[in-house]
Amino acid sequence: MKDYLKEQIVNIKDANLAGCIVREYLQARILESLQEAGAFTNWAFVGGTALRFLYAMPRFSEDLDFSLSQAGVEDNFTNLMKKAKTDFEAENYNIAIKIKTSKTVKSAFIKFTGLLYEMGLSPLASETVSIKVEIDTNPPAGAGLETSIIRRHILLNLQHYDKSSLLAGKLHALLMRKYVKGRDIYDLMWYLSDKTWPRPNLLLLNNALKQTEWQGSQITEDNWSAQIAQRLCEFDWNKAIADVKPFVEKQSELNMITRDNILDLLKYRQ
Repeated sequence: MKDYLKEQIVNIKDANLAGCIVREYLQARILESLQEAGAFTNWAFVGGTALRFLYAMPRFSEDLDFSLSQAGVEDNFTNLMKKAKTDFEAENYNIAIKIKTSKTVKSAFIKFTGLLYEMGLSPLASETVSIKVEIDTNPPAGAGLETSIIRRHILLNLQHYDKSSLLAGKLHALLMRKYVKGRDIYDLMWYLSDKTWPRPNLLLLNNALKQTEWQGSQITEDNWSAQIAQRLCEFDWNKAIADVKPFVEKQSELNMITRDNILDLLKYRQ
């Protein structure tokens, strides 16, 4: 399988882009391991990486984010992470996993050492590729679920949030994250530029905001775009661009990520 990965990057001269492809391949293999173990009976794929895998959003992502399909069902997190480690070790990957299960959002930090060196992308044999896996074991109620068969390096059959619920998750991140994250802003622009994308799942969004102690008023069909517009005006846009720059496939798109452009897109959703 490493030979396949080498074929994917052999003609790519941009080392950052090649590294993103390597990480994405590893993400696909982790998803494959989870799929084989039956995780997607209870797990739902969410977040930016889900947008890329499911809908070909043209930016790369670092993490794999999941939510339980409903609170209280079995997550089997530790055993699934251990299985992924065993699967990679069987193919001679140098992999280490640090698992944290003490919080509601369980996490694992998966590190692959030496792979970039093997691929000719780093002069350092000690350099790592890191992927964080997280699952919310007490998700807010109201998400819509779908299952899709996709092909991203390999064939995958993934349970995930529906479009409306994915957008609600992104709006929650924009409203509640304590720091500016350019990837959130890019994702919002990508959502809003698709006129066919449904409006956010407001039941899910309001439940998520309540769960994270939102101090504002309830989000409605009439005010959600205004609430997001207000939040956008608080961001440091230079920091936002710097954050998202390494992950965008086409660097020319960075010129489009402006407050005015996104505010204009929001107006069409009022």
